[in-house]
Amino acid sequence: MPLRRTLGNVARKLKLLKRKQNDAKALEELDKSLRRLDSVDPVKYDFALFGLGVFENF
Repeated sequence: MPLRRTLGNVARKLKLLKRKQNDAKALEELDKSLRRLDSVDPVKYDFALFGLGVFENF
């Protein structure tokens, strides 16, 4: 899953990501957080998180 700026900002506000940079380490941290929600398919949350950022002005 690409870690776009919008996705990173939403993930931080939802406390899924603590790291401030949108880099490989942040992507690992976000993946780990999302795997707690669904260990088989954590990427399914990508569109939902992105949508929150775009449509809800996070």
